[in-house]
Amino acid sequence: MPEPHTGWTFLTNHARVLASIADNHHARVRDIAARCRLTERAVQKIIADLEQDGYLSHTRHGRANQYSIDPDKVLRHPAEEGVTVACLLSMLARDEDERRGASDHARPGS
Repeated sequence: MPEPHTGWTFLTNHARVLASIADNHHARVRDIAARCRLTERAVQKIIADLEQDGYLSHTRHGRANQYSIDPDKVLRHPAEEGVTVACLLSMLARDEDERRGASDHARPGS
C-alpha cells in the first residue's frame, strides 16, 4: 500500500498517471501506482477513465500493455479551454535522469 498523503496538491491523480505513462509507455500498473503513490485499483480506474474519454489507448504485447497518448486532446475543464495534453505533459513528463537530477539539486547541501 502506498504511503498516504495529506493536504492538498496541485495536480489530480489523473494528471499524475498520464505523466507517468508519458515517461514510460510500457509501464506496468504496479509501477505507475508506486510512482504516483496510488493503489493499483485506483490506477486501473484512472486508466479506464482516460481511455473512455480518448486521452489514452493501449495495445497488448503479450502480457504487457503499450500505451499511446493523444497529444492533441484538449483538457476537460473550461478554465483550461484550448490547452492540449501535449502542453500539460511538456511541463510534467520528464525522463528519469532529469527527474533524479532535479531531486538531487533540490536537496539542501547539493
